[in-house]
Amino acid sequence: MRMTDIKPGWQVVGNDGRRVGEVREVGQNFVLTSVAGFGDDIYVPASAIANVEHEVLHLSVPQHDVSEMGWEQPPRDDDSPAAPESDLHRHI
Repeated sequence: MRMTDIKPGWQVVGNDGRRVGEVREVGQNFVLTSVAGFGDDIYVPASAIANVEHEVLHLSVPQHDVSEMGWEQPPRDDDSPAAPESDLHRHI
């Protein structure tokens, strides 16, 4: 399934079948998810989506581990490295 096929309102569950939240927004490499029982949204990376079926996103981690994944921070705007790679242009 492509990221563009995922829609707001779909459910997000851990690999243990427990509800994590609901899709609020879909980005190129993440799904902004409102978390049940928490005030903040999380940015679930596309790489953490194990399966999608019947409008439910199944994650590759259990629900109780989601809060420890560091997904509270929004992803960078682009896919460039965080720091310049000076060795890429080094003359040998």
